[in-house]
Amino acid sequence: LISGADAVEAQCKRFEVRASEGGKVLFSADEDEIVIGADRLKVTGTEGAVFGHSVETPHIRAEPSQDLKLESPTRSLVMEAPRGVQVSAAAGDLKATCRKELHLQSTEGEIFLNADTIRLGNLPVGSFSSSSSTSSSSSSSPSSSAPRQTIYELCICPNGKLYLSPAGADSTCQSNSNICLWS
Repeated sequence: LISGADAVEAQCKRFEVRASEGGKVLFSADEDEIVIGADRLKVTGTEGAVFGHSVETPHIRAEPSQDLKLESPTRSLVMEAPRGVQVSAAAGDLKATCRKELHLQSTEGEIFLNADTIRLGNLPVGSFSSSSSTSSSSSSSPSSSAPRQTIYELCICPNGKLYLSPAGADSTCQSNSNICLWS
């Protein structure tokens, strides 16, 4: 053990730091691994903890009243588990945002949405042409006194894109809709 003005150096097969009461190993290091045995590891650097390779832990938690942020500033973030990954927000919202495409994929099962309300925002509204219809109301010209359309039909193009179409007595979805042709 060498104790100098700039550093403390130790050369040994195994180095241990133990608690004064009970003798619990708080820190140990050998050639194969470093073990931190404290009940809590706190990293106080402004950049947080940086790991060069994988991280394996049964629990990650933020300080009380602090947000927990897992970030990969230049690459992707991957969470994998053979028995599933669960993300929950017991008392608040769960929000997933991305710049390009959000993919929900189930290779062997289903995607199950269970909520009182399911909203699809910003869907394009197709225009319904009733040239083959015999309804006299569809051939009348729109006027300022005409009621505002409030009920729509959810339509799907052959390529899977969704759009809304003004609801009528029969389906107003058309596979040759302008939305399908230009998507």
